[in-house]
Amino acid sequence: MTAASPPRLLPLNILAHSATTALGAGLDAQRQALAHGRSGLRRNDFGADPLDCWIGRVDGVEEVALPPALAGLECRNNALAWLALQQDGLLARRVAVVMGTSTSAIGATEEAYARLHTDSAGVAHFPPELQRPRIHTPHALGDFVRAATGLRGPCVTVATACSSSAKVFAQAARLIHAGFADAALVGGVDTLCGSVLFGFHSLQLVATAPCQPFDARRSGLSLGEAGGYAVLERAGAGPETALQLSGYGESSDAHHMSAPHPQGLGARLAMQQALHSAGLEPAQLGYLNLHGTSTPANDGIEATAVAALFPPSLHASSTKGWTGHTLGAAGIVESVFALLALSDGLLPGTLNSTVPDPACGPQIRFDNARADIRHAMNNSFGFGGNNCSLVFGKVG
Repeated sequence: MTAASPPRLLPLNILAHSATTALGAGLDAQRQALAHGRSGLRRNDFGADPLDCWIGRVDGVEEVALPPALAGLECRNNALAWLALQQDGLLARRVAVVMGTSTSAIGATEEAYARLHTDSAGVAHFPPELQRPRIHTPHALGDFVRAATGLRGPCVTVATACSSSAKVFAQAARLIHAGFADAALVGGVDTLCGSVLFGFHSLQLVATAPCQPFDARRSGLSLGEAGGYAVLERAGAGPETALQLSGYGESSDAHHMSAPHPQGLGARLAMQQALHSAGLEPAQLGYLNLHGTSTPANDGIEATAVAALFPPSLHASSTKGWTGHTLGAAGIVESVFALLALSDGLLPGTLNSTVPDPACGPQIRFDNARADIRHAMNNSFGFGGNNCSLVFGKVG
């Protein structure tokens, strides 16, 4: 097992943050749904032959029109990226670009292959409107966001499965502290597509009912789509902000292609590294947004790692009952939820879950709570043991 050992970070100010999910577009939509326990999950209506499951689909993506300057970059993932960029004043910043995604614009590639046509010489071709190489690459999202914002700094796309848009915070911190950037626009976008829905179904991980993280009756996950962003700047470069990135931790346990380490060693190591880089003890954490996918193995293993590290008083929960598992966008979406816990004092519970699993510790909470907390953590764990934990703090 390997792990990054980040130096003690100077904090990074969070100048702005936003998320667009199945709950709606922008921070207010997320805030209201969390407060009222309103889930964004619905019966799957995605694709020509929908899989029997529940999904977190974002309304309005099909109606998004990209501006003329972005002609040739049209695809569902970029449409969601553009919709999310319009929220909460994000485009008013001058920053570099670090994006995370799991599948990038693979939905457009699926469509291109499904609509192959053969010419008179017997050669197969993509349809003309999908003959756009820039959207058929893993870097499609980063490339699009740079084009959409006009930013000229470093542009990086991180693709480490479900930890992708958590790792963008760590990548941005390294770029800023190494002097390659003064600030960074970080974020992540993933849209629903056949490869995601039927790929996870082939692993027998998709539930036919809305997901129930950490519930004794949980049977699998609900997939979702989302986009979100945050703007980071070195603390001290300008006026201090109320919210900051305080620390991060990363590990790679490489135990299995799709299953976590059975003792949760990689997860625990990432959380320990994040606390260390933030200069915190476990008891100082007020809220932990868990990876909590609602699969039998993942939830039990993460709960074991949390119980081994944190006191029973910690409020820890999964918010995937609201949005579904948004894959490469989960890191940014759930970081926004952690930031909302800091700014609003609302600690989300675990929607849809009512029967505690005896194997999970007292840290796992099903009901919303209110508390004035100073520090919150977000866990994002991906296939192959790509683990990332982030610590956020409130100043003043």
